[in-house]
Amino acid sequence: MTSLGSPVAAAHDRQDEPLAARHGFRDSVRGAVRRARHGDLGMLPVVAGVVVIWTIFQSLNRTFLSSTNLVNLAFDMVSLGVIALGIVCVLLVGQIDLSVGSMSGVAAATTGVVMVRHEQSVWLAVLAAAGVGALSGWLYGQVLNRFGVPSFVATLGGLLAFLGAQLWLLRGQNAINLPYDSALVKFAQVWFVPEALAYAFMLLAAGGFLAVGLARARSRRRAGLSSVSPRWLAVQSLALAAALLFAVYYLNRTRGVPWMFVLFVALVLVLHYVLTRTRLGRSLYAVGGNAEAARRAGIDVRAVYTTAFVMCSTLAATGGVLAAARLAAANQSTGTADVNLNAIAAAVIGGTSLFGGRGSAFAALLGVLVIQSISSGLTLLSLDSSYRFVITGCVLLVAVALDSAARRSRQAHGRG
Repeated sequence: MTSLGSPVAAAHDRQDEPLAARHGFRDSVRGAVRRARHGDLGMLPVVAGVVVIWTIFQSLNRTFLSSTNLVNLAFDMVSLGVIALGIVCVLLVGQIDLSVGSMSGVAAATTGVVMVRHEQSVWLAVLAAAGVGALSGWLYGQVLNRFGVPSFVATLGGLLAFLGAQLWLLRGQNAINLPYDSALVKFAQVWFVPEALAYAFMLLAAGGFLAVGLARARSRRRAGLSSVSPRWLAVQSLALAAALLFAVYYLNRTRGVPWMFVLFVALVLVLHYVLTRTRLGRSLYAVGGNAEAARRAGIDVRAVYTTAFVMCSTLAATGGVLAAARLAAANQSTGTADVNLNAIAAAVIGGTSLFGGRGSAFAALLGVLVIQSISSGLTLLSLDSSYRFVITGCVLLVAVALDSAARRSRQAHGRG
């Protein structure tokens, strides 16, 4: 018989402790592996996809990972990425918005009309475009809540209506050129973060990641819940800091980090905070997971739907303004073609579930990185858009298949 004070007995005592009492480095790593095996893959598939895509295109064209091309990639990601952020909001509540591309076109045309035709300030033009987006999102919410029209049908009608509105605003003109000396165009084309400030931003981001992780782990320990090891958080923070600092160094070999891309990342972080640290964020996940259960829990489901559509349309309008600024023009093709499908594909490829209730703001960032990487790589190879459509469609199919498989695995292991 083993005595109570023996090492073997002590080991048995440690095994019998609740999970919340163990916070070792190995426990954190094992927990991450266990969650992945149970279907909680997080961002692992899309990160692996980015690595594979970059490796393939770099092997085919040595300029793909050059700092010059990556700076252009950072610019090109922004407008579509901001629109994809809005798609994340509506997908979280189990709805869809098929008019985000057309909404971005109307916002771009509104910006051009206010700035050029009416000679108003940049800020007034941007606010007018955002206001149009917010109003359209509110209307979608009313159509869904009061008349029960499915969001697929309502936003499909909006797609057609906004196409007509865009053409009416332009009134037969092919384009409205924005002044090259305006702050909006300079922001989207020639403004870059000073090198020292860029390094400071990256260190602040890594430090913020560590501080937030430690605070969350501390609160979970106080509540008697399992938490991540501080050593594991420190390793993650150091790895993040090294990656970010190298990225800044590499981009600064040519032009540097665009302010436009910094704005996109800031929007991602703001939405991430809203989704993870506010009552609205919890309500979005709850309604997307089970709308009836959320209603019985006291959540105003109708208000949540309306808020999700307002956020989506406002972000779509913001993306349209940035697209017009990038081109220094609002034209009839802004927001048309494959913008709708690419925005939805970016959100889904990044990890947002089509079934509702699962996803994050970072899904838009990673998803648009995949899509724009494919577009950039094929452009460097002088291949036409037909290849991009086929490859993007295949990637989207794989992403949805992985999401479905992970969902079944989570249900089988009781993780929902």
